[in-house]
Amino acid sequence: MRETLFNWLGQTLYGKRCLDLYAGSGALGFEAASRGADEVVLVELNRAVFKILRETTQKLGFANVALQGEDGLEFARRTTQLFDVIFLDPPFQSDSLGLLLELLSNKLTADGVIYVESGAPFEPGAGWQVLKSGRASAVHYQLIKRDHD
Repeated sequence: MRETLFNWLGQTLYGKRCLDLYAGSGALGFEAASRGADEVVLVELNRAVFKILRETTQKLGFANVALQGEDGLEFARRTTQLFDVIFLDPPFQSDSLGLLLELLSNKLTADGVIYVESGAPFEPGAGWQVLKSGRASAVHYQLIKRDHD
């Protein structure tokens, strides 16, 4: 899935600001950082996982990675930053995808996109356009953008 995602996004992310809202292992955010993103913000609430993210960031020497140790939903509510790419992979048992899209719609640049992973098919609803979608085993994934029509 990660290879497919970065094929969708293009092989480089130079000049882009990225947000990995539920970072977990940080795989998507670190991949974006390695592909030249100007800034990647990793948000992770779990303290043990956050510590590993911090150690990995230091070990890899990513000066373009910023870490936020907080809940993704709270970060989405309070941030005023704009992002070109948002990786959105909340816990599958969560029912917050709709709310998160509402909160994040004004955190995207004009051409910004959101990559969504979910455990069940997800319809982003009015105001969003699905650019690409796929499924791998039990994981549904799609790349969406705001519908400006």
